[in-house]
Amino acid sequence: MSPTLAQNLIQAVPFFQVRDMAKALAFYVDGLGFEVTLKWTPDAPDRIRWCRLEAGRAALMLQELYPTSALAEPRGVGVSVSFMCYDALAIYRAAIAKGLAPQKPFVGNELWVVSFSDPDSFKIDFTSLTDVAEDTEYDPVAHG
Repeated sequence: MSPTLAQNLIQAVPFFQVRDMAKALAFYVDGLGFEVTLKWTPDAPDRIRWCRLEAGRAALMLQELYPTSALAEPRGVGVSVSFMCYDALAIYRAAIAKGLAPQKPFVGNELWVVSFSDPDSFKIDFTSLTDVAEDTEYDPVAHG
């Protein structure tokens, strides 16, 4: 007997086509703290063309476009990935300390929402449950 879809699925992994792998890795690895767990380097050992990134139980994949690839511009418009986490504000504070420029956190749908736009304009959100009032904007004094 075959497993049901719910029994068979393990994880959803967003897969982004990026223009510049070095910029994407600087954002995701150096900036946000993801770890490269798998990579494909067909051109040279130090030139990543595809990779899987992980942080905790979350993952995403990146593949650098070949220069001849034609995709619509602007990149990433309409694409959003939301990572559920324990403390989105901790991610916000760490990102600020590393020089990233997330949007100001706010509360929406009973979640703190910390939003970033990656180098290819993909929207990346980190969210965590909260009992703070809807539409509240983050204040470092009030929200530590």
